[in-house]
Amino acid sequence: MKRLAHDVGLLLLTGVLAVSATFAWRHWTGPAITSAEKQLQSSQRLAVLPEGSFDNQPLDNPLPRPAAQRPNSHILAAYRATLAGKPSAIILVTQTQGYAGPIVLSVAIATDGRLIGSQVVEQQESPGLGARVGDPQLHWLGQFENRQLNDHWALKRDHGDFDQLAGATVTSRAVIAALQEALSYFDEQRSVLLENATHE
Repeated sequence: MKRLAHDVGLLLLTGVLAVSATFAWRHWTGPAITSAEKQLQSSQRLAVLPEGSFDNQPLDNPLPRPAAQRPNSHILAAYRATLAGKPSAIILVTQTQGYAGPIVLSVAIATDGRLIGSQVVEQQESPGLGARVGDPQLHWLGQFENRQLNDHWALKRDHGDFDQLAGATVTSRAVIAALQEALSYFDEQRSVLLENATHE
């Protein structure tokens, strides 16, 4: 009986120590993990801006939450990049529905309404197909650089200007619609997005 009580006590002590060690490990690594995730998110969102095109910290001062939304996408956040106190670009973070789930994009738009660049921040598309939407080697998103709202925002097969991502028609159409709607949002909200930039 004493042996059983000893074994149970030892088992309980081991369990308490394991749980305590787990909590201590989470407490110790939690801030580092959170910081790393924030840095990754920042680098993904700012990667759409050319080097040297801004000298502020755009993500530290988000613009007011966007009011007007789009039919096929949802503007999640907006940031203003400045250079020497003047606006150089607006970064919009937008979400659209892809084939397998939401696709979140970071989109940089120049003050003249031209699309500077775009990058996939999150996606759940099919591996080898729609998931290649953000593949830097494929550079499919590169075809949208320097495009404007009045271009033909559709696939070539739909009488538009853009190539399809092979085997991923739904993904391609969703991203094209989201980029067009980001430009449309910028065009409608230009004065709000660019105002008071000299005080940042």
